[in-house]
Formats: sequence, C-alpha cells, structure tokens
Amino acid sequence: MRKVKSRIKTNHKKTDTLLLAAILILLIFGIVMVYDASVVYAHDLFGGKYYFLILQSLWVLLALIGFGFMYSTDYHVLLKYSTPLFVLSLLFLGFVLLPTIFTPIIYGARRWIYLNPQPLPTIPLIGRLGFQPSELFKLSFVVYFSFLLSKKEKFSPIAFLVLILLVLGLIMLQPDLGTALIIGFVAMVIYFVSGANILYFFSGIPFFVGSLLLLILTSPYRKERLLTYLGGNTGDSQGASYHINQILIALGSGGLFGLGFGQSRQKYQYIPEVVTDSIFAVIGEELGFLGLTLLVLLFLVIIVRGFRIAKLAPDKVGKLIATGVTSWFAIQTFVNLAGMVHLIPLTGVPLPLISYGGSSLVFGLMGLGMLLNVGKQCQKI
Repeated sequence: MRKVKSRIKTNHKKTDTLLLAAILILLIFGIVMVYDASVVYAHDLFGGKYYFLILQSLWVLLALIGFGFMYSTDYHVLLKYSTPLFVLSLLFLGFVLLPTIFTPIIYGARRWIYLNPQPLPTIPLIGRLGFQPSELFKLSFVVYFSFLLSKKEKFSPIAFLVLILLVLGLIMLQPDLGTALIIGFVAMVIYFVSGANILYFFSGIPFFVGSLLLLILTSPYRKERLLTYLGGNTGDSQGASYHINQILIALGSGGLFGLGFGQSRQKYQYIPEVVTDSIFAVIGEELGFLGLTLLVLLFLVIIVRGFRIAKLAPDKVGKLIATGVTSWFAIQTFVNLAGMVHLIPLTGVPLPLISYGGSSLVFGLMGLGMLLNVGKQCQKI
C-alpha cells in the first residue's frame, strides 16, 4: 500500500495530454453529431428534435464521472475488486437471457436489463432505465484477465479457452456476434501479450474461424448479411442489402468536402440505426472524405498512445490493462468502420465515443480512464 501511495504522489502530473485531448474532442464531436443525425428521427418518434441530444448529454456526464473515478483511483487498488466485478458481470450475462419483465426482447435479441420495466411517468424523457451487461463485461474482463495473467504462475491454455468459450457462449445466446468477436479478439491479445506461447495463438485460429463460420451459416440473418457482403450491391436493394446500400450512398454523396454540416439527406429515415451503428455514414455525407480522415486520425491518436502506454507501463498488470483497453477500443472502432465501408459484413457495433447509447459510452470511457491511470504512472510518456 505504501508503494501505491508513493506512486500516486509522484506521478499525478504525468497525464498524457494528447490522449486526453483526443478523447475529449471525440466526446464533444459525438454529442454534436448525435444531435445532427437524430433531428428528423427524434422529431418523428418523440415529437422533439432535442430528445437524443439531451439523453446523450446526460450519458456523457455520467460517463465523465466514471472516467474521473477510474483516472484518479490507482489501478492497483481497483484490482482488489476485479474478481467480484467479473463474477457480477457474468451473473448479469446469465440473467439477461432469462425471460423476465426486466429483460425484454428488442429486435429479436435479449441484450438489455431494465431496472424499471415500465417507463417512468414522472420522467417521460428518460423512460426506462437499463444497461447492456455485455458492455459492463468488456470492462470487467479486461481488468480481471489482466490481474489473472499478471501473476507469476502460468494460466493453463485449456482453462483459458474453456472460460472464454463460456463467456462467448452466453453472449451468443443473446445473440450478439459483434460483441462476442470483440471480446474474443481482445482476450487473445491479452493472453498473447502476457507471455503465452505464440503456438497457442496460431493453433486457435482455425478453431476460431470454424466456429465463426458455423455461427454464420446456422443463422438465417447472419447468413443473409454474409451473402449480401459477398454479393456487393447486386442484391435486393430494398431487402438484405438495403442498409449497406444507404450507407454507401451517404458516403458517396459526401465526396471530398461533404454536403455541409446539417445537410445530410440520408438521415431523413433512409439509413437504419442512424444515431447508433450507422452514424459514421452521416458524418461522411456531411463532412466528406477530409472530415472522415480527421476523425480517423483522432481514433489513431488514442490507439497509438494507448499502445505506447502499454509499452512503458510500470508493471506487467499495467501493461496488460493498457493493452486490453486499447485493443478493445481499436477492434471495436475497426469493426464499425470496416462495416461502414463494406470491408466486412455489417455488425451491430457502435462507434466508440461517437454513437448514441449509454452503456457503451459509460463503460468505454471508464476503460479509457483506467488507461490514462496507467499512463500517469509511467516514467515517461
């Protein structure tokens, strides 16, 4: 404990200002774009164009509180709670699958736990209060696995595989393939960086690819998305390929400089999930290729600085935490952007710090707070 106190005292000024600035810029930009993309959708659905702006601002405020807590509390102290937090998040993953009034089916999936099954009549704007257990799990498993794999005794690859399969199985039962992919990739990265034999890493790839193909081919809607991806834009423009077609139209319309802020035409109920998974398309239509390039550069700043913190971390557990959080951020960003530009099939994954939504924003920003916490304890940044 004495070492922890001294570390906090001596390194409290070593904040990675470039990383912090990139995070805050993306947060502010995200609020602006959520409002811009949701004006028509919010007015038609809720009768007021500020609905999503107000809610996203509240989520950002809550996320900043969590961010501040993780940033200011030494990560060695937080490790004490890694096991109970991991167990709690596992219980939530199991509970969300139960057919209760707190876990309704939304768009054919059980991914949410609502604290109040009915909207609050006294707070009509907020409605039902809930969260996605899978987003909490992303944070808890990074902390728990970093703590587990930082110990001197080796963690059996078989035990690691069984634990990961259990978790991914619970998430796939929701079902949520996008989140399962992110967690699976991040788990492999943490395990590899912890010093595991690289042969374990490569030997698991065929199993991983085979399992992924099996999950796709045994699910009609996943199979449809894969066929749409392989067929390009030649499919039914009003059916399976409608979503990606509208996204590509928006990105193509933006050209080099964009149509101008607020001038998107595709946000007029043409693009599905316009404020969540597909918000990148609206940004591209309004700000063009140059605007998207600046946005991607900000994401790259966070990723590069994050891996630099991992490289310079003062101990193994700090290195694994920084690696896990940065990999989580990087992989989720890649999956969203690659889906938007048709490099991979579309998946329901939000764009970090930009897309509308509380769970992803709150727990994601808490993870970045922990990343900065590790960074300020490095000897240099």
